[in-house]
Amino acid sequence: MAVFEFRFKVSAPLKVVSDFHFQQGILRKLTPPLMIMQVHRFDPLADGSIGDFTMWMGPIPVRWTARHQDVSLETFTDVQIKGPMKEWAHCHTFRALDDSTTEVHEHIEFEHHGGLRGLWSRLLFPKPALFMLFCWRAFATRRYTAAMQKEQQT
Repeated sequence: MAVFEFRFKVSAPLKVVSDFHFQQGILRKLTPPLMIMQVHRFDPLADGSIGDFTMWMGPIPVRWTARHQDVSLETFTDVQIKGPMKEWAHCHTFRALDDSTTEVHEHIEFEHHGGLRGLWSRLLFPKPALFMLFCWRAFATRRYTAAMQKEQQT
């Protein structure tokens, strides 16, 4: 099983960061602008909730269905139940560093299929592409949580 880890800090309390991730439409907010995301179903975040979507990677549609588990204020995991990978479990963890700073830890364990199907997923999801995706997500999380805090102050 391959592992991908990514950590970043957000200048927002843990509750704000968590609330951001519990929003409906979160997947679109976390998707880079050049990637088209078509959401077919995205249940409110809870144990057993389903996210079903298609990511368009250029002209290539990639359908993905995930189930959420271990959902709490500090963490949740999405596990692929149908999609391009043989295995995929993505754990999001939020940890308060102090009253106004939260660390987000993204931990993904994944495995590619063998053969041509595995070659395809390796081309679409190499670790450098995951790194760029999560750099964007760090930017988006910081941007939206700053806006949420500003809105709460007014």
